[in-house]
Amino acid sequence: MLLGLCEAFIWAAISEAGNSYELICRREGNTLFNAGDMQGALCFYTKALKFSDSQAESAVLHRNRSACYLKLEDYTKAEADASKALDVDPGDVKARFRRAQALQKLGRLNEAFLDAQRCAQMEPTNNTFKEMLRLLGAQSQKKSVQMSSTDARVQQMFSLLLDPLAQPSDRQKAAQNLVVLSREEAGAEQIFRNDGVKLIQSLLGSKQEEVVLSALRTLVGLCTGHQSRVSLVNELGMEQLCGVMGSGASAVSLAACHLLQVMFEALTEGMKREIRGKDEAILPEPSRELRSMLRHLVEMMPASSVSGPGRDSAINLLVKQVPRKSQRNPDNSLTLWVIDQGLKKILEVAGTVPEMSEGPPLTDNSHMSCSVLLSKLYDDLKSDAERENFNKLCEEYVQRHFGRPGLESKLRAIQTVSVLLQGPSDVGNRTLEMSGMMDAVISLCASEVVCHQQVAVEALIHAAGKAKRASFITANGVALLKDLYKKSENDQIRVRALVGLCKLGSAGGTDFSMKQFAEGSTLKLAKQCRKWLCNESLPPTSRRWAIEGLAYLTFDADVKEDLVEDRNALQAMFQLAKSEDKTVLFAVGSTLVNCTNSYDVDKPDPQMVELAKYAKQHVPEEHPKDAHSFVEKRLMKLLEAGVVSALVCMGKQESPALTETCRECIARVFLALVERQEDRGTVVAQGGGKALLPLVSESTDVGKTKAAQALAKITITSNPEIAFPGERIYEVVRPLVSLLTLDCSLLQNFESLMALTNLAGISERLRQKIIKEKAVPKVEGYMFEEHELVRAAATECMCNLVLSTEVQQLYVATGNDRLKLLVLYSGEEDERLRKAAAGTLAMLTAEQPELCARIPGTTSHWLEILQALLLSDSLELRHRGVVVILNLMQAEKSLAETLMESEALEILSVLAKSTEQSPISRAAQHCLDKAIEYGIIKKPEEGGEGNEP
Repeated sequence: MLLGLCEAFIWAAISEAGNSYELICRREGNTLFNAGDMQGALCFYTKALKFSDSQAESAVLHRNRSACYLKLEDYTKAEADASKALDVDPGDVKARFRRAQALQKLGRLNEAFLDAQRCAQMEPTNNTFKEMLRLLGAQSQKKSVQMSSTDARVQQMFSLLLDPLAQPSDRQKAAQNLVVLSREEAGAEQIFRNDGVKLIQSLLGSKQEEVVLSALRTLVGLCTGHQSRVSLVNELGMEQLCGVMGSGASAVSLAACHLLQVMFEALTEGMKREIRGKDEAILPEPSRELRSMLRHLVEMMPASSVSGPGRDSAINLLVKQVPRKSQRNPDNSLTLWVIDQGLKKILEVAGTVPEMSEGPPLTDNSHMSCSVLLSKLYDDLKSDAERENFNKLCEEYVQRHFGRPGLESKLRAIQTVSVLLQGPSDVGNRTLEMSGMMDAVISLCASEVVCHQQVAVEALIHAAGKAKRASFITANGVALLKDLYKKSENDQIRVRALVGLCKLGSAGGTDFSMKQFAEGSTLKLAKQCRKWLCNESLPPTSRRWAIEGLAYLTFDADVKEDLVEDRNALQAMFQLAKSEDKTVLFAVGSTLVNCTNSYDVDKPDPQMVELAKYAKQHVPEEHPKDAHSFVEKRLMKLLEAGVVSALVCMGKQESPALTETCRECIARVFLALVERQEDRGTVVAQGGGKALLPLVSESTDVGKTKAAQALAKITITSNPEIAFPGERIYEVVRPLVSLLTLDCSLLQNFESLMALTNLAGISERLRQKIIKEKAVPKVEGYMFEEHELVRAAATECMCNLVLSTEVQQLYVATGNDRLKLLVLYSGEEDERLRKAAAGTLAMLTAEQPELCARIPGTTSHWLEILQALLLSDSLELRHRGVVVILNLMQAEKSLAETLMESEALEILSVLAKSTEQSPISRAAQHCLDKAIEYGIIKKPEEGGEGNEP
């Protein structure tokens, strides 16, 4: 393409042609536009504009760009470019019509009507303009009636809400009706225009919880997708909204959190697409509005007036809104701003010890939420300098508290380190290596004050994360942890000491030969963990630590076997997974990944193993109970215990604790559960199919792939319309297409193709969805794959896709070998591939008769291939062959003559004489009848021997 040429070459080409750079780009843009490549055309038109020195030429380019934007459904830019063209030439009917189309899509019907009316005046005989004028007139009238009706309803609701004498029940009902109105475009517009935001602001101060909830939900309806309204709400009541979110009422707090989430999405979408809301209000700097909202959230962090759930909601919003969604986006300015303005405030929450009087109120989830937020912020940094600044700020905060006199400050420092170790562990390790920190942790483990012990033991557990530190603690801290477990009278200390021992005992991972403790020790630890887990008299926080211990110990296959045999322990774990304690999610996910062996294992090359043994190097050993037969039995027992419902509940949690890594664990377990075909129905029936859909978009890259593969397995063997009812079935397409890459294994490619084949055979709408996801070129690529199963699966998928006219046109187009490939594949030895190729050929020749005349030109062996199909032992191949021949004969007489001059006549005669009236014999008879109709052969006489040429 021209854009790929160097500048010198371009100017040389321009000089030779005698054309301007602008003209060449415009022509290239026109070519791409006519070929349907809107993005490419847009690129060339934009480049041509930069070199255009004529107003008239620029107007034409703006008009052309407007057409591209219309096709790309970016109606705001389409309207803007059409307006620029009309500024130069108001009589440009094409530009005016395109602006009318854009305005119609944007909902600005009156303006669209005026433009369409002008077009009709300029070209009175143009039926397209007349039809659009009629349509716009009807739409405007309908909207006018709707607006007048809605306006009356809004005024009625306002009157009730403002009437001090109205009954509380009437006011509550009016507030609920306002929510319904706000969800309609016309209702939302009327509420906004009638100064409804201020009224709703006053409702937020109501003592009736239902009224406050209705006010918040009304604001959600107003702000969804409207940047200008978000800005007004932000300006009038952000402080009040944060106050509502920070209140003690959980339902109100969640509703306020949802509203702020909607406001953030409207602003970020506006920044991304340069759209200023559906009402097109001009807001020069949405990032300023965004920072204003973030500042209020950051201020909530250390505020003692904010409730624990409210603070968790604020942290959750920061987790979702601040870091970049994709590392390809170079702008991490929001993260840098939050670190600069709010890192110390976040660390205030991280360092709070709830049992001490000083510090804001927290929930059981607050420290974990802080860890996730700190980890997200750190991972979003782009350079060593940015990371070093983050490290420095954290070290300064920890050092300041650790260096102060008094035990409370030191405990705050240790608690902060503990949170950092669970989040950005590199930062946590650096702070842990500060002078005197580890000694303080060890000494405080022996404290007689329970909360001091608790903070120190937790820090010790998190510090054992790396092998070198685990070895240090094994040498220096195991005796202390054992002593705490045996002698402490406090259950919370004992269970934490137990988890510390579990973590140290699992330092060898899945390597059977690398164990830190003596034989049988891990089984004893696991037994005690299960005992704690099943003890319902203990608080959930203590039982959660028991699952933490099992998450480490289940690297050992003996522990896995004991756990799945303990039905009570499994069900107790699943109940905790469904509880409000979100900190347990990752521990449950990790335990299940270990039990199902759904972690990735790199199997070493046998030759390398032998070399390692010869060199006396350590070689990892697999536990005998990690064999496939054992894993399969464990999966069955987990299914019987109700693991699917637990996973479904875990995936629904709205908490920072449900990290992308946690979602990956859930996806891995789901994939293991659907490995056996007979178990897939159970998984779907318990909601597993629905639960997998969010995991393909909200997980790590590995997690997304695992979830997509699980969806593929379900789609292959289950009826997709039952497994994914309603609109949900269309959500399955994109993840399946994502598996058609070289980064995925051949098994994943194969399963994706099989699943897409199943979907493509259901409806035209699903086929269009597959086409829209650009799957067709990928499927074609896999039709050349060396692996015969993948090649056959791709051809089967194409067989169903050619039911769409759009795909058929790819074969009708000249200058490619698509048709030749199908003919050649119909003659291959692989029966599955032959069936798929011949089936595709049969459908194409039926739907596009013009292709029939091109078949003889694909290969000189075409007749032999068709005759081989007719003579096949497979009835399916025979039927496909007869149908292809019938289509050829119906298309052209010359093709019928060629076929009747070959051995095909004799074969068809035999097939037509079959005593069973099968589809094959009927189709064969149709072929002979057609030959008789053409006069190629004579009709057989009654009782004769057969047909003669």
